[in-house]
Amino acid sequence: MSRKTFSLLLFLCVLLTPAGVLAQPAGDFLRQLQLSCIDSGQVVFGHWGDRPDKYSSWTNHSNRLIPVYTWGLSLDGIQGENSIYRDEARLTRLYKAPPKLTLNQGAEYFDQTQIYELQKQLLSNKKHVFLLIFDGMDWDTTRAAAAYRSKQTYQAGRGSGLHFLDYRRQHSDYGFMVSSPLNGDTKCDVNAQVVSQAGSTGGGGYNFQLGGSTPWSKPGSLSYLIRRVRAAKHWWTDSAASATSMMSGIKTYNGAVNVDGVGNQVTPIAREFQQAGYAVGIVSSVAVSHATPACAYANNVSRNDYQDITRDMLGLVSSSHKFKPLPGLDVVLGAGWGETRDDERSRQGDNYVPGNKYLTAADRSAIDVVHGGRYVVVQRRKGRKGQEMLREAAGRAADGGHRLCGLFGVRGGHLPYRTADGSYDPTRGAKGAEIYTPEDVKENPTLADLTAAAIHVLSHKSAKGFWLMVEPGDVDWANHDNNIDNAIGAVLSGDEAFRVVVEWVESNSNWNDAAVILTADHGHLLVLKDLKYLTGEKRIAASP
Repeated sequence: MSRKTFSLLLFLCVLLTPAGVLAQPAGDFLRQLQLSCIDSGQVVFGHWGDRPDKYSSWTNHSNRLIPVYTWGLSLDGIQGENSIYRDEARLTRLYKAPPKLTLNQGAEYFDQTQIYELQKQLLSNKKHVFLLIFDGMDWDTTRAAAAYRSKQTYQAGRGSGLHFLDYRRQHSDYGFMVSSPLNGDTKCDVNAQVVSQAGSTGGGGYNFQLGGSTPWSKPGSLSYLIRRVRAAKHWWTDSAASATSMMSGIKTYNGAVNVDGVGNQVTPIAREFQQAGYAVGIVSSVAVSHATPACAYANNVSRNDYQDITRDMLGLVSSSHKFKPLPGLDVVLGAGWGETRDDERSRQGDNYVPGNKYLTAADRSAIDVVHGGRYVVVQRRKGRKGQEMLREAAGRAADGGHRLCGLFGVRGGHLPYRTADGSYDPTRGAKGAEIYTPEDVKENPTLADLTAAAIHVLSHKSAKGFWLMVEPGDVDWANHDNNIDNAIGAVLSGDEAFRVVVEWVESNSNWNDAAVILTADHGHLLVLKDLKYLTGEKRIAASP
């Protein structure tokens, strides 16, 4: 990518920052809606959980079907009559045992592990491969964001109203998948890097009669989706098991980072692309070694072993690769700056180093080109604009043939939460509200900024091409918080990153050479009732 193109992408990112967001109706009605609902518990536009009389009754994941959108590739080979959920023998191999109440001879949906298969096929015919994982974004979360942005609503199907829903300059396919893991009760020893107690078998699966045959079907039981129906207690996935499925093509236990149900390491797709000569990178709005970006590259029996996972991602010796480190990613960009802990040995093992819980000071120094390492390292710095620092670092990395590593963020290990109207003023959710200073916003880039920087560096690294994973991880965190304002803002941030991707493809590549897969790793349990409150057609009275 030329400097001119990079500058154009950054100009686009500037337009997408708060000052460039289209003006919303005065009064920030969505912020007021969230505040009123969380304080009163009243169900107005919808609710989280299986209790229709209570706004917030569930703050975790669900077993909902997850939408998948593609450009530059088809889903025909894995959905409909080719669905794995129509074939009992294939299901038994997938789940390591016959999954109960799961076979569906009319299934249109496919399995999350087949995202890996799709990517593997692209090794033979694509130069530029993008995987966008909106962590925690199910069909209802998408529909909520589309209603707010477009002021239009839909009741079924793909829908419209967001850039990734409407983009049609290349043929786009659409489908949906099952995300259930192998199990959720495996125990591991992070020091020994082994599974110490294998979990149950037969606990994964999906029942369409209880969960619905499509993402927009009315479930036979909302409680089923959160494992509260005794006759069909299918596990819902966490982000590690689901990302491992998409990156490595296997079902595994919740908490696993590219290891199978008994702890054997598997090779994720980014490393397969790397072995074929591609440059590879990850971008996230949450911590760089959180579950989803971790599973793009690392191996670990526990998603909580952050420092060792980061070592894998940066090509350093780790607890899972003690004698021969992995080659390392070419780009690692995300959050985690300022997250210091004195002691995390109970989660990260005996080799935990006090300080930043994601990247130790010694490791940061070792990778820096200033000290003979391979990465241009950039971090949030007092008084400096994050976007400018990132642009300068990406330019140095691309011009010098170096890699790029960047850590930004605020307290909690994520970029500042953008709310639906483009501001950074989140109100209360189930866990309270975060408050940002002007410096918190100024000193951090956006997800779109990070995406543009990653593409710039990767496009200079290898003539073969590149693979890039982009994670709007704050969608998940907003849904955990039962915060509709933050959730919609996070989806819109991810939509802007998608816009950066397709603008780059149109200007620097083409749809014969490029492919984009956009999906989520799992859903939550947001249930929408009246979308007119999200479009602004209906309003609630302001709190005194």
